[in-house]
Formats: sequence, C-alpha cells, structure tokens
Amino acid sequence: MWGWLHFGRAKRRNVFGSFFILLLGIILAPQSADSTDSNLSIATQVSHTKSTLMSIQFRTPQNGWAVGTGGIILKTSDGGKKWKRVTSGTSALLTSVFFADASKGWATGAGGTLKYTADGGESWVSQSLETQQPLYGVYFTSPKLGWVVGGGGTILHTADGGEHWTEQVSGTTAALYAAHFLNDRKGTIVGALGTVLSTDDGGATWTPQEAQNAVTLFDVFFTDSTTGWAVGNAGAMFQTTDGGTKWVDQTLPCGKTCRRVIDLLKVRFTSQQDGWIVGERGMLYRTVDAGITWSEGKSIVPTSLFGLSFSDTTHGWASGENGAILHLQLSR
Repeated sequence: MWGWLHFGRAKRRNVFGSFFILLLGIILAPQSADSTDSNLSIATQVSHTKSTLMSIQFRTPQNGWAVGTGGIILKTSDGGKKWKRVTSGTSALLTSVFFADASKGWATGAGGTLKYTADGGESWVSQSLETQQPLYGVYFTSPKLGWVVGGGGTILHTADGGEHWTEQVSGTTAALYAAHFLNDRKGTIVGALGTVLSTDDGGATWTPQEAQNAVTLFDVFFTDSTTGWAVGNAGAMFQTTDGGTKWVDQTLPCGKTCRRVIDLLKVRFTSQQDGWIVGERGMLYRTVDAGITWSEGKSIVPTSLFGLSFSDTTHGWASGENGAILHLQLSR
C-alpha cells in the first residue's frame, strides 16, 4: 500500500492507484455467515470533500476525526451528522489520526509530518521530528506515551506527550504501517515483506516474529494478550493465539463471485467475538464468532476504504476515497 505511493503527486486522478499490489488470481470470499448482516445498518455521511480520507477515529459516539490527502482534517461533535474542516497547517498527505483523550491528538503524514492538537482538534501545530521518512501509523496508550511508525523501519517513541521523540531500533528497513499496544509495555507493529515486530518492554527492544509469508501487512489488532489479527495485500489475513510467537494464515477460500484478490486495509474487533475488516473496492467483512467464520464480503461503497474505527460495540465508522464516510450501526 504505502510503499508505492509517491507523495506530493496529488494531481494524479487516483493517488492510490499505485498503492496496491495487484496480483493475478481470485477475489477473497470468506465462508458465509450472512445472518450477521441482519442487525447492521449502514449510512453514508456527508464530508463535503473529495479528498481520500486515510484514517478515522471516534472516541465516543459523538466525537470523531478524519484525515487524508492534501492535509485535510475533519471533525465532528454529533456523530458525523455534520463534519467540518479545520485548518491543519499542512498540505502533506495525512495517513493516520489518533486521540489519546478528548483533547490530545496526533496525525502522521508524508515527509516526517506530525501534527498535534491539545484542544480536541480545533487547532493543530507541528511537532518536530528528526526524520523525513513518510509516517504511516500512530498509537498512544496514554496522553504521555506514544509511538509513531513509518518508512525505512522507523519507530519513534515519546514519553512526554510528544515534546520529545526518540528513535527505537526496529532492526528492519521495511516500511512499517501500523502499531497496536495493549498497554504501556506490550505492543505489535506490522509492515512490508511480512514484517511483524513485538515488544514487551515499551519498545526498548523489538523482536521479529514469524508470519510465514512475505505479504505486506497493513494493519494489526489484538483483542487480548494472546489473540491478534493482521491483514494485508492480496486478501492476507493472519491470526495469532499465542501472543504473536506464531501467526497462522487464515486467508479464507474463494466463493462463487471470485474475480481477483483484494487488499484488506483495516481490522478492528469490538469484543473477543465481534470483528470487522474493510478494504479495496469498499469491501466489508464481519465475524461474530471470533473469526471462525466471516460474512461473505460485500461492497458498501464503490471506492476503497482505508479507515475504520469503533467508539463502542454498536457504533463504527469507515472512511476512504472521494471523501467517503460511512456510519455502521448495530441494533441489539
């Protein structure tokens, strides 16, 4: 995904056309669990932009933020009924957004861009980093402790809310796309060439894990200290049940509608059982049994989805190309 994007070429009709590894083959079609869709409603929200929204986060069912191409930052305080654009102070592609609490948030981007807000996203300032690498992911376990990952194996860590950032040794030059931490010490990072790194000491040391495949992994999410999921290009889906020591290929077999494999771009779980994946061509997959079965993928929007966030077990949002924002709501 990210490794093939040429930052700064916003004039291209589809800046993400080079994003994906398009392999000849058949499209992913998971084992059917169609009944999972009966209590799901999907509503398109008006973003007032055609920018690609690379990342979205909701901390509560009301308060959310989205970032993307051209330095765009959007904010809502009513669950997405109204989205407003706020000044970011940059035209760089913004790739990821993360709020550690209701006030303090960060957005990563091209050329070492890191933006910070202390007022809930109303105003943003730059935090200085000693890197020009593209930054792809950000994760905070508290308003003080956070990590940023990016190109060339970049891992940066702050212990003071971003006032100072130090580089952590990743041991790789592969692009790193996403990080997920269960607490201040235990975290996992994924990236290109099947890279999976884990830490049990807050990143003082990062240990490579065996994914048994050289696919590019775009996202990772753990439901507890032992169970985690990673997704990536060409329908890649891996699961660990031992804290990441071993990752098992869970890419599901094709169904009747197979055409070609798609990239899976974001994975989130709202409980041990309930999980969601979005990806290329607006595809959405869902499990209600901890990944034993997944609903047959369906396209909920014509364009690719890059962002996915849940504020609780019943409210979620996805974002993507052409300013797409979709509200996913479950009835119980």
